[in-house]
Amino acid sequence: MKTEILPWLTLAWEAISEHRDWMSWNLFLGLFPFAISIWLFRPPYPRWFLWILGILLGLTLLPSLRHVIAFVYHLIRDVGKTYLLGAGVITLSLMALDIFLVRQGGNRSLRWWIGFLIFILFLPNAPYVLTDVIHLYDDIRFNNYSVWILTLVLVPQYLLFMLTGFEAYVLSLISLNHYLKMQGWGKWIFPAEVITHALCAIGIYLGRFIRFNTWDIVLNPDALVNTVMNDLVGKFPFLVMVITFIAIASLYFIMKTITFGVIYQWPGIISSSPLSSPDSRSRHS
Repeated sequence: MKTEILPWLTLAWEAISEHRDWMSWNLFLGLFPFAISIWLFRPPYPRWFLWILGILLGLTLLPSLRHVIAFVYHLIRDVGKTYLLGAGVITLSLMALDIFLVRQGGNRSLRWWIGFLIFILFLPNAPYVLTDVIHLYDDIRFNNYSVWILTLVLVPQYLLFMLTGFEAYVLSLISLNHYLKMQGWGKWIFPAEVITHALCAIGIYLGRFIRFNTWDIVLNPDALVNTVMNDLVGKFPFLVMVITFIAIASLYFIMKTITFGVIYQWPGIISSSPLSSPDSRSRHS
């Protein structure tokens, strides 16, 4: 019996390891905007939840850390020290301005708005993980995995990966909704969700079909702007983005409802949850 299980476990581990690097990186990009949303919108998540998020960020970044360091080194070498010095001065200035505005009673500093821009730019990476199901299709069609490996290893791996990434998207918008309510802008929750779904549908199309990355906004802005101006007005891109929008909005409604149910069933989370007020269930997208 032992001699039969060990080869199967070896094959299962090899199947998992084959997708580890790109899955962990894509999941990190999906969790990153959620972490930014916590900094921006200050939802009252419990401390243990923040620890879990931090651990997940570290674990998903670790397999790609070497490539990230190489990318940063390449960016520093190409951009130059002058740019980095200027960026450092600007960052310190923003920090000083932020402190000044806080002391003056300001709610949203320039640094906050820059963080919000980063949040919006990276947010499509969270629902983008749903499109990675095409890799599962390739595994089924082209790789010689057994039925047992597919059903007991790869399919659960993909489901966990996509569920975690999309749940990060749901929680990011829940954090935004909480912030809007705290600012007295509860009536804008539904429009904000619709606009966010639409922006993510555009971002997913640019990433999956045109193969742009989030950082191309900084590294390759000309090509990105030309693509948006020229390619997105065609019938095929518009149809794809409409279908993507409908899929995101529908899944968001389902996952948001499930998230409500889970939180309200756990008494230890209710008092700390940004969903604890009754009117938080009044709007859906």
